[in-house]
Amino acid sequence: MVNAARLAVSPAAFLPSPGSPPVAWRVSDGLVGYEEAVAWMEARAAAIAAGRGPECVWLLEHPPLYTAGTSARAEDLVAPERFPVFPSGRGGQYTYHGPGQRVAYVMLDLTRRRADLRAYVASLEAWLIATLDAFNVRAERREDRVGVWVRRPEKGATVEDKIAAIGIRVRRWVSFHGISLNVEPDLTHFAGIVPCGVREYGVTSLVDLGHLVSMAEVDMQLRAAFEAVFGATVGAE
Repeated sequence: MVNAARLAVSPAAFLPSPGSPPVAWRVSDGLVGYEEAVAWMEARAAAIAAGRGPECVWLLEHPPLYTAGTSARAEDLVAPERFPVFPSGRGGQYTYHGPGQRVAYVMLDLTRRRADLRAYVASLEAWLIATLDAFNVRAERREDRVGVWVRRPEKGATVEDKIAAIGIRVRRWVSFHGISLNVEPDLTHFAGIVPCGVREYGVTSLVDLGHLVSMAEVDMQLRAAFEAVFGATVGAE
């Protein structure tokens, strides 16, 4: 069932207040280590909170790894020796990151927009759903499961797979961590965990659904959809 409360939240609620500078849009080539990414992200979030830097979205890929959110359960780490496991301050449970998955770390000052975490998560979901719609993929949010889901009728009438995950943290009303969208990751790598603690459903990707798109094409649609929900961006140095 679709979450009516989330649907009732207008994504436009997260447009910034008038006069706010555009969000810096940063894209990294190659694979970025998790600890390096978290250190940079935390420093940038602190700078935003202190008024010393603009908001930022950072797009990257990680090498294969698992992260444990603040609600992670030990029994959901099925293969602890398969890839490095990093504790993470974001909400949620175990998540996989790896090549072929677009991670977007989102550092926004929510006081410039709306200090409402539920509405913020709904806006992240709306961003992902609009991005996937550009590739003719109908994705949906769910009341009992954070993230973005696609129906798989070819597998069964009630089968759904997750195509994108959301895990956030907010400090001094500045967000960090963010979203991950499966473009063309190795889906077998998810078998080492119970993704986000959800055992009843699987995972999928754009390529798994038959959409052979490049990361550059995904990035272009992510940026366009982001600007519709969160406001203008500018290329980062």
